[in-house]
Amino acid sequence: MLTPTQLTPTQLAEYRQRGFLVFERQFARSDLQPLRQAIAEVVDAFDIDAHRTVFTTDDQDRGRDEYFFASAEAVHCFLEADALDDSGRLHRPKHRAINKVGHALHDQIPAYTQFCRRPLFGQLLRDLGLQNPQLWQTMYIFKQPQIGGEVRWHQDASYLLTRPQAVVGMWLALEDATRENGCLWVHPGGHQSPLRERYEVDWDRGTATLRRLDDTPWPGFDQAVALEVPAGSLVVFHDHLPHYSAPNLSNASRHAFTMHAADASVTWCRENWLQRQRLGPFAL
Repeated sequence: MLTPTQLTPTQLAEYRQRGFLVFERQFARSDLQPLRQAIAEVVDAFDIDAHRTVFTTDDQDRGRDEYFFASAEAVHCFLEADALDDSGRLHRPKHRAINKVGHALHDQIPAYTQFCRRPLFGQLLRDLGLQNPQLWQTMYIFKQPQIGGEVRWHQDASYLLTRPQAVVGMWLALEDATRENGCLWVHPGGHQSPLRERYEVDWDRGTATLRRLDDTPWPGFDQAVALEVPAGSLVVFHDHLPHYSAPNLSNASRHAFTMHAADASVTWCRENWLQRQRLGPFAL
């Protein structure tokens, strides 16, 4: 468990060595319920006929559109690829079809603003070296039963481009995460490996490219660890840590909430897809 004060020297050493920390049952289910209720209201209001943008990671990130890029400063819903039939029609209830909701929940939804302002998060980030932490991106991930898509091996620094590279991810289990319903897998110590890819947007040309930087292979499962954690658990990880989640073929969903933060001193690159030009800094 985290304390309201600070990380211990042992925890800091573990983070530096392994690239992640796990805090099981950090939050009670009653802490999580307002987040679940607020996102249910977003899904209820979502007009699926107006926006049928699918989120998947098996297309080398080519399927991004204006609706996706605009989500940097809004709250947008993205569908699972397998929720639509060959004609593009939904073949399951709407609330069982959403892949994720992102990416400015902390700015736009009061329940998330209040939750993210908890002193615990700011203190944790300061303990990890962020002197003035700011929250840049938030997502609610559903990992739907039977159709929850695979999220291929990746490093967050490929998609959140800063100089210097210094983003910290925080992943909160809103439901029990198991191997069966697509829990996170991580490569302990893999944050010391090179950055393999970089997702760059040319705003002048209106193009986006996932560029290969390094041929270091992704870890095999003999090198990886499955993070099977109960609801309320918090995982904190370095932006170079390779991580993955398998498809969810089970009958149980695996809801999670993620936050990405960086220090106020870093520069967010112009070619980064995430541009917060209208919204001001969200200090933690």
